[in-house]
Amino acid sequence: MRRLLLVPLVLALLAPLRAQEKTPASETPAAEPAASEFEARPVQSLLEAQVELHRRGFSCGSIDGVRGAQTAAALKAFQRSAGLKETGDLDMATREALLLTEPALGEHSFTPEELASLHPVPDTWVGKSELERLGHATALELAAERHRANPKLLRQLNPDFDWEHLLPGATVQVPNVGTVLLEGKAALLHVRLSERELEVTDPDGKLIAHFPVSIAKMAEKRPVGELVIKVVIPDPNYTFDPAVFPESQEAQTLDHKLILPPGPNNPVGVAWIGLDRPGYGIHGTPEPEKVGRTESHGCFRLANWDARTLLALVDVGLPVVVEP
Repeated sequence: MRRLLLVPLVLALLAPLRAQEKTPASETPAAEPAASEFEARPVQSLLEAQVELHRRGFSCGSIDGVRGAQTAAALKAFQRSAGLKETGDLDMATREALLLTEPALGEHSFTPEELASLHPVPDTWVGKSELERLGHATALELAAERHRANPKLLRQLNPDFDWEHLLPGATVQVPNVGTVLLEGKAALLHVRLSERELEVTDPDGKLIAHFPVSIAKMAEKRPVGELVIKVVIPDPNYTFDPAVFPESQEAQTLDHKLILPPGPNNPVGVAWIGLDRPGYGIHGTPEPEKVGRTESHGCFRLANWDARTLLALVDVGLPVVVEP
């Protein structure tokens, strides 16, 4: 990426795509107005586009201000929904259609309760099973997941912030997505294995939401065809069966199953959407940066924030179509 000189990092991330020339510090644009005073305008950067796409249900994975495969896929989904040419690029037509509805950046102030909840996550299955909750391990992890951000972006936005030694009230800049509540009634979930994406459509076939998804490592464990949602569970626990993880040395020493408590660092994250094939489901993950890039044991894995958004859209009995 071309390095911008004499421009603070945050402004560099938000700089208009057309302004690739250097901007003198004396010409630094004024800060965005407060959300209550904000006038919607076309997005001007990839970071703004990623934030606004998330607000509208078009997930690009972790917000990082960089054009990657998942951002291109989210742009294509938005373009399709808006009747635009599917380029996957933030071209002029897309920027004019994708209006930024609130400032792209906001603030997160850490509360005493948040800081008190942080706890290292054990490396072993037994250790995880002995906790009361598998919550966030660090303040950086908590802020990144809460605001759909790549941890690297948060470090870039807050270059002088000490993430290891925080007091209540410590404040950082974060992507300003907010709670995503989508309109429309889901009629079908559509998983495309080759594209590693999951989409939700309404009874008229209109696209409601788009998410990147991880799929099974072994092709024979990828369920292709028509499935149905059988159960919807927010904040689930997880049953660790040693027989399912023969590659784990620890599993080889266990002769019984373990029950792991709920929480964002639970192996299935903050949501379980069970399908009508035993052991298969759609769920969250404690490692959002790996979604769509690494593979699962057989389920469809989403970032926790996307799993929460999907959970609010689906019901038992909803059909799921999986294509190769």
